[in-house]
Amino acid sequence: MDASARRQEIVDAVCRIIATDGLERASLREVADEAGLAVGSVRHYFGTSEELLAFTFSAVVDRILARLATALAGVSSASRPGEQHEAVLTLLSEFLPLDEERALDACAWLAFKNAARIRPFLAAEADRSHRAVAAVVGQLITRLLAGDDPAGDVLAGDDGGEQLVTEAERLLATLDGLTMHALLQPAWLTREMCRDVLESHLAGLRRTAGVSH
Repeated sequence: MDASARRQEIVDAVCRIIATDGLERASLREVADEAGLAVGSVRHYFGTSEELLAFTFSAVVDRILARLATALAGVSSASRPGEQHEAVLTLLSEFLPLDEERALDACAWLAFKNAARIRPFLAAEADRSHRAVAAVVGQLITRLLAGDDPAGDVLAGDDGGEQLVTEAERLLATLDGLTMHALLQPAWLTREMCRDVLESHLAGLRRTAGVSH
């Protein structure tokens, strides 16, 4: 197995530990056990637990951003209103723990972001992840508020900039809340209910764009 694949195997082991037992248990020894490796094999790639956790956080962020970039391209290429609407829902769903892969990434992402408050070595990655995700949401909000006119005056001037920030933060808060609730109460907050909440939010955005125009 090459180095890149081995690191990915170790990252996946860290994410599984975080999902089942929390970030605090993700030591080099515990990760080695979870991955079925000797501790020395993990130390070959990561000298300390901090190095391992920082790398894992970065890898999780990169995975999430890659999925968002693919979904954003789908929004851009959609031509019909119905097609674009489904593409937007697909993009927003990439934030949510709707399958095992996204659930593991979401759990790890939230754990790392929370830990970054008191673990300085995670702070830079937490800042990068927030800025990158906010940029994607900002592009989406810009497109939705502009409606049929990508250069529409809904976003012109200082008020338009403030509206963009407000709506982006409102959508990010909705996504964060849905992610947390879906992780904590998966039997209640189903895929269908998540979609209903997102549909309601998008309907509100369309009303906002209509009023602004």
